[in-house]
Amino acid sequence: MAEDLIRYDILAQEALRGVMRKVLSEVSKTGLPGNHHFFITFLTRAPGVRISSRLRERYPDQMTIVIQFQYWDLKVTDAGFEVGLSFADVPEKLEIPFSAVRGFYDPSVNFELEFDVRAESEDAADLVSEPVAEIKPVPTPAKKPASAKKAEKVEIATKDDEAGEKAAEKGGAQVVSLDSFRKK
Repeated sequence: MAEDLIRYDILAQEALRGVMRKVLSEVSKTGLPGNHHFFITFLTRAPGVRISSRLRERYPDQMTIVIQFQYWDLKVTDAGFEVGLSFADVPEKLEIPFSAVRGFYDPSVNFELEFDVRAESEDAADLVSEPVAEIKPVPTPAKKPASAKKAEKVEIATKDDEAGEKAAEKGGAQVVSLDSFRKK
């Protein structure tokens, strides 16, 4: 087979990132239409990712965020996006370059994009192929950020998160695996 000197694989990845950029840009201007919402998975150690040390400690390699009910200050640039989210009642600002995004999924229409992302270390590259996060609903706090959207919050929990497992056992929260959304 001939060598691909044009690098169609890279061109296709960049075109698909353009789809994600366009969607997030529209949402930043007009809000989420209908039932649309997004699961965005990114590498926390990728160049340009800016998250708090607390989140980086909890999610050292990969993290999935949900843009649905409660988010604020979504800003999109050519290179990436920033968004305000709440984790365990603590508001956080995340800055994520599009080059760090590994997956973009809109479950309302079963639309999914997966990207090849290079990890900074060999260890992180090994973890990229494994699902490392689950989504866990968290009750809405009494105090919300001023510009927050309505309703519910979502916290990301690793599979070994004891609190998530205990809450699921008690029936207080439903833990949903990201694998249930993946095409087989």
